[in-house]
Amino acid sequence: MKKKTIIILIVLLALVAAALLLWRFVFSQKEDAGSTEDAVYVVTVAELTGQDGALGVANRFAGVVEAQETWSVNQNPDATVKEILVSVGDEVKTGDTLFTYDTEKFLADQEQAEIELERMTNELDAITKMIEQLQADQKKAKAEEQADYTIRIQDAELQKKQKELDIKSKNLTISKLIESQSQSAVTSEIDGVVRSINDGTSSNDYMDGTDSNAFMTIMKTGSLRVKGTINEQHIGQIMVGSPVIVHSRVDDAITWRGSISEINTDSTVGNQNAYYGAGDSGSNYHFYVALDSAEDMMIGQHVYLEPDIGQGEENLLEGLWIPSYMVDLSDPEQPVVWADENGKLARRPVETGVEDEELMMVEILGGLEQDDAIAFPEETLQEGMRVSRGEQS
Repeated sequence: MKKKTIIILIVLLALVAAALLLWRFVFSQKEDAGSTEDAVYVVTVAELTGQDGALGVANRFAGVVEAQETWSVNQNPDATVKEILVSVGDEVKTGDTLFTYDTEKFLADQEQAEIELERMTNELDAITKMIEQLQADQKKAKAEEQADYTIRIQDAELQKKQKELDIKSKNLTISKLIESQSQSAVTSEIDGVVRSINDGTSSNDYMDGTDSNAFMTIMKTGSLRVKGTINEQHIGQIMVGSPVIVHSRVDDAITWRGSISEINTDSTVGNQNAYYGAGDSGSNYHFYVALDSAEDMMIGQHVYLEPDIGQGEENLLEGLWIPSYMVDLSDPEQPVVWADENGKLARRPVETGVEDEELMMVEILGGLEQDDAIAFPEETLQEGMRVSRGEQS
């Protein structure tokens, strides 16, 4: 976890460096248009190391604890629910009856369908006999009457085929009605907790954040995860696999650790106060956090999710370390930085120590303090150039 937080911090530092280059380009364009004197953008060592607090503060996002698996129960659209036997928050076992259907309607529909089937069968018999009679009469008819009989027989045969299809469809309807009567009780297929009941009357206390429009949802008992909501303006701050700190809303000191297992950008969700402390506009998306431990967590519990960028972890790297790309090593014998000296750019020798190539960081033993400001070492830099700390526009 410590290694991951350092790497994430380095990514943030790299973004700062990229911003420096972009600002330098934009500002130089403005200077070219309005002034013959170049200005070089500098940033303080404190900003580079995160000691000014800018890199140590992470946004928080709303989250809710849920089970890893949710089973949705859809209501038969042709049936009427007779009785609901569970309530939101109830624990259920596999095989427990959740609700029942009113089977009296199925029985009445079956009886009506059987009457219609009998009528269709009688009509089919009549059509069959009519075809047999027409065929017999055709044999006795005169030559000029043969064509008329042929047309009448063909029309009757079409009626017969249509009636046979109607009978087949009605038999299927009756079979479904009989099956519906035998399935009057809907039972749970998993052990879990009733998450929601969409009957129009139940108080769905556990519904916050659910995507399901099912009649009933059951959350499986077992391992938990956290579903977070993030705004499109902040989604770039998270990635699958990155570490997360989960804070209790009741006591901020109570935390859990985990990592992002999924980010769902395929569908948007409603505004659910995705960003703690701000009313962002735009689309919101769900992301999911797999927990290292879910001890003392409860299904439906509301929490805050915070990207783990090393906040609260002191001395990740002992001493003063800055990104190695901020040091000019054109002279290996004497490393220098381009520093702000009273508003002018100057080459300042620094004493370096250990260099961590994996983290792209170098230890500074002397020559720099936290409040010093330095520039990215471009080839075009010259001593005496005017510097800017971003106050110009």
